[in-house]
Amino acid sequence: MSNVNILVVDDREENIIALEALLKRDDINILSTTSPNEALRIAWENPISIALVDVQMPEIDGFELVEMLKANPRTKDILVIFVTAISKESKYAVKGFGTGAVDYLYKPLDPFITSAKVDSFIQLAQHQRDIKTKNEELNNYAIMVKNSADIITTVDAHTFRIRSINPAVYKILGYQPAEATQKSIVDLAAVASQPKFRKRLSEIVNNNLSYAVAEYQFETFDKRFIWAECRITYSNKVLFINISDISPQKSFQQELIRSKEAAEHSKKVKETFLANMSHELRTPVNGIIGLTEMLRKSGLDEQQKGVVDLLDVSSQSLLGVINDVLDISKIEAGKFSIIRKPNDIRKIVKAVFDLLKYKADEKNIELQLEIDQELPEILLFDSLRLNQILMNLLSNAIKFTDRGYVKLQLGVTQRLNDNVKVKFSVSDTGIGIPSDRLSKIFDSFEQAEEDTLSKYGGTGLGLTIVKKLAELKGGELTVSSQVGSGSVFNFVNWYSIAERPAPEKSREDVKRELEPFNDVSILVAEDNLVNQFMLTKMLKDWNVKVEIVDNGQKVIDKLLHNDYDMILMDTHMPEMNGYQAAKNIRVNFAEPKRSIPIISLSAATFEHEQQQALSAGMNDILSKPFQPYQLHEKMKRLLDEAVKQY
Repeated sequence: MSNVNILVVDDREENIIALEALLKRDDINILSTTSPNEALRIAWENPISIALVDVQMPEIDGFELVEMLKANPRTKDILVIFVTAISKESKYAVKGFGTGAVDYLYKPLDPFITSAKVDSFIQLAQHQRDIKTKNEELNNYAIMVKNSADIITTVDAHTFRIRSINPAVYKILGYQPAEATQKSIVDLAAVASQPKFRKRLSEIVNNNLSYAVAEYQFETFDKRFIWAECRITYSNKVLFINISDISPQKSFQQELIRSKEAAEHSKKVKETFLANMSHELRTPVNGIIGLTEMLRKSGLDEQQKGVVDLLDVSSQSLLGVINDVLDISKIEAGKFSIIRKPNDIRKIVKAVFDLLKYKADEKNIELQLEIDQELPEILLFDSLRLNQILMNLLSNAIKFTDRGYVKLQLGVTQRLNDNVKVKFSVSDTGIGIPSDRLSKIFDSFEQAEEDTLSKYGGTGLGLTIVKKLAELKGGELTVSSQVGSGSVFNFVNWYSIAERPAPEKSREDVKRELEPFNDVSILVAEDNLVNQFMLTKMLKDWNVKVEIVDNGQKVIDKLLHNDYDMILMDTHMPEMNGYQAAKNIRVNFAEPKRSIPIISLSAATFEHEQQQALSAGMNDILSKPFQPYQLHEKMKRLLDEAVKQY
C-alpha cells in the first residue's frame, strides 16, 4: 500500500518542524509550506489525503484556505485538521467545521493526542482511498459490462433465474434486458439444448466448480438459432455467465468439416481408381513379362531373340509409365518412403550409364561420365530412388538431344566430418527450354512446348517425379537452359559415408538356385488367363502340383474337399475377392487348413491395399509384375515355416 500524503501549512517554520518531528513515521509523506498560496499549488499537484492547517496566517487565514480547497473538485475530499492557538470557543469550532474541517488540534500540542488523532485520520484516509479505488474499478467494470459485445449475466445458482444482464442480450438474442431479467437462463437456450445446459449448470453448482466452458444452441426472439459459447464462473451461490455468439466460427468449422469430408471422399475415389487401374494394367504386363521370360528359355534363333528382346523392352517401358503415375499419386498422398542403405555410388551410377548408353548410341550422340576422384565409394542412400532420379534426368536429356552429347558429372562440393555434399549434374546440347517454361516443367503432365508431346512423346511425369524425390531425399534440384544450346540439371544432396556392406547374391545366382519342391500341392486363384498359364508353367517347372480357380468362392469350395500346402491368391477377382476368401479361411476353417500359408499375388502397389491383405490373414505379399525367383523365395520360406510348426 502506498504512503499517505499529509500537507502541513503554518506561517511559522518552527511550528512546521515541530509537527514533522511529532508525525514522522514510515507510512506517510509530509509536504509542508509557510504560504497558503503554495499550499494550494501543492494540493493541486499531489494527492493529499490529510491537511494540518494553521488558522491564523497573514494574507489568507486557515478558514479561507480550507474554503478554497473544498471548492475545488480535485481537493474537496482532503481531511482538514485545524491547528490553532486561538480560543476554544464554540463559534470558532463551528466556523471551522462549517468550512469543511474534520477536527481541531490546539496549541500547545499534546504529543499523545496529536499522534492518536492523526493516526486515526490516516486510517480513515487509507479506507477512503481504498473505497475510491474500488469504486473506480467497479465503475470501469460496469462500463465494460454495459458495452461488452458478449452477453454478461448473473444467475441465481438455485433457481437459474437471471438477476442482471447487460444490453448485449438485445443485440445477440433480441430481448430487452428488462424482458430477460427473472427469466431462467436455461429458457434462453434452444429446446434441444436445454436439458444439457441445465445438467451442466447443476454439475457446476453441485461440484463447486470455479470455471467451466461449454457450447450450446440458443434461440433468438425472432426464432432463429445461434451457437453460443458459455464461460461460467461459480462463486457465493451466484453463477456468472459470459455468452459469446460463435455462429460464424461454427459455420466456418462446419464448412471445413464438409470440405475435409469431400476431400477425403475425393481422395478415396482417386485411390480406388488408381488401385483398380494398377491392377488392370499391371496384371497383363505381368503376363507379358512372364511369357517373355518363358520364350527366352525356349531355344530361339537370333532373329526370334531380337523380337523377344523388343517385346521385353516394350513391356518394361509400359511398366515404367504405370509406375510413374503411381509414384506421383503416392508422393502426393504422403505414402512414399525413402529407405537409405550403404551402397556403392559408382556402381549405381555406372549401371544407369551402361543401361542408357545404347539409347544414346541409337541417336548417334555421345554419352559421357565424369566422377570426382574425391567421391567416397560407399555412401548411405536409397539406391532405387537415386537410380530413378538419374534415369529420368538422363533419359530426358537423351530424348531431347538430337546431336552433340549428354554428360553426367558427379562431384564433391563440400565435406563435413563423415558427410559429403554431392552434386549430380546432367548437361546436354539438346533443344533447350524457353525461360518462360522453366518454372512449369516440374509440374505434372507439363512439357516445354505444346508440340513436344507429339514430336518426342512421354507422359510429362519424369521431371515431376525427380523434383519430388529430390525434395523427399532432402536435396535440391535446379535447372538452367538456353533454347537451341541445351540444358543443365543439377541435383545436390548431403550423404553420410558408410562401411562397405556384406556382398549379396546376384540375381543370376538366385535364379540358378531355384530348386524344385518335393510333394508340394498349391491352389492358385487367378482370373487372368495369361497369368494362369504363366503360373502353371512356372510352378510345374518346380515340380509343384497345381490346381487353378478363378475366384475366391471356388477357393473355399476346393479347400473344403481337398488338402493343399499353400494358396497363391489374386486379390481382385469376381464373385468373392482374395481379401474375403482369406478372411473366410482364417475364421471358418478348422486347423490345419485355417493356418494354410497364403501369398497375395496382387497388382496392388498402394500401402493400404497391402495392409488390407495382411489384415485379411494373408502371410505375405508379392506385387505384380514379379520375377520367378521372388515367388520361389517366398514359397520356400513359408513352406519351411509350416513344416517347423507341425
